[in-house]
Amino acid sequence: MLLTTPEEIRTLQRKLYTKAKQEPAYRFYALYDKVWRADTLMFAYRLVRANKGSPGVDGMDFEDIEQKTGIETFLSELAQDLKGRTYHPSPVRRVMIPKADGTERPLGIPTIRDRVAQMALKLVIEPIFEADFCPSSYGFRPKKSAHDAVDEIANALHLGYIKVIDADLSKYFDSIPHAKLLAVVAERVVDGAVLHIIKQWLKAPVIGEDKDGTRKNVGGGKANSRGTPQGGVISPLLSNCYLHLLDRIWVRHQLSGKLKARIVRYADDFVVLCAGAVDAPLATVRHVLGRLDLTLNESKTRIVDARQESFNFLGFSIRMSKSWTSGKSYPHICPAPKSLAKIKDRMKQQTDRRLTPVPLVDVVKNMNASLRGWSGYFHYRNSSKALGKVKAYAEERLRTHLMKRHKVSDRGTASKRFPRQTLYATYGLYKVPITAGWKTAHALA
Repeated sequence: MLLTTPEEIRTLQRKLYTKAKQEPAYRFYALYDKVWRADTLMFAYRLVRANKGSPGVDGMDFEDIEQKTGIETFLSELAQDLKGRTYHPSPVRRVMIPKADGTERPLGIPTIRDRVAQMALKLVIEPIFEADFCPSSYGFRPKKSAHDAVDEIANALHLGYIKVIDADLSKYFDSIPHAKLLAVVAERVVDGAVLHIIKQWLKAPVIGEDKDGTRKNVGGGKANSRGTPQGGVISPLLSNCYLHLLDRIWVRHQLSGKLKARIVRYADDFVVLCAGAVDAPLATVRHVLGRLDLTLNESKTRIVDARQESFNFLGFSIRMSKSWTSGKSYPHICPAPKSLAKIKDRMKQQTDRRLTPVPLVDVVKNMNASLRGWSGYFHYRNSSKALGKVKAYAEERLRTHLMKRHKVSDRGTASKRFPRQTLYATYGLYKVPITAGWKTAHALA
């Protein structure tokens, strides 16, 4: 659900953006009092509430705040702490999220109180940095999307930028050096209270849990000098500020023209598309990242000729193909194999035979939520074939689940008893759209 920004906050953001845009060297020094304003904190709370999310280390969820404490009391106490400079963030709760390759990704979950404070600061300072960010940056930015980034890649490929540096950063969020990050922020924001509170968030202890539920300190703290936890509200903005230095060097030194290389970045995922040799652009990327104390993951960074093979970006598989009607080349963009495998695995889990005691309406509801989210993202460009596969797989998984529920052992009987039409009309399965919008992909071909 999209929330409408209150007019007073929108006016403030517009003024800050305009000032930053008109005066690129201006440094903002009186921002902190805007953070603990009642309207800023209330809207920040509504935004955090809309994002849902799990409780932090204090175990407090939104129901606890609203039913036990009261929103006004909760925000009033937070405002008082911020205003009186007595605010101190709680430790960050770490949970491990399984990845497709069998490894786990750490996710840091601040308390709701800290998430609201971070959102309030983000509302104030984001317009300032938005005025500086380059057009090649798409991740976690207002009115920008993953599809916009993929469109830019498609346009570059069509124009002949077919040699691709498919870059991968080694543990980016864990590697950002605090001192250099704060120096980047201070290029625009010199309000000492703002810089202090950001430093507090960066230094917050990280608490994890053993398998037996025992809590222990697993990182962070005052001695820690690197990293910003993935999961914090302010982390995407801070990470964008830091990697903006790479974008800025590309623009200021006119490397797109000099090296015949375009960069497209979505947070810490980026590709460099080259119309000429890749050696100089790759050397430049390595040099800049080295100055930032960041490194490329050499085992995952690839050089790809998009005419010969595909590369993955933001869940899509991208390559140059030839139109079977005109014979002309065009950028072919569809869900990556991992993206297909992921939704199929989710469908399998959500229709497992062990879920037969669960009300069928809940099983279908969970399937539909996954299918809507996946197809909403991948109903795009050349994904029709993949969408058809997902639709057919969802139908088969629900039919198989119904066989277990109704003790039907023969698939021929099941096909007659639970035909496709019945799966949708009677059981309410979400119908995945199987014709993706090709946009300009084939118009160019």
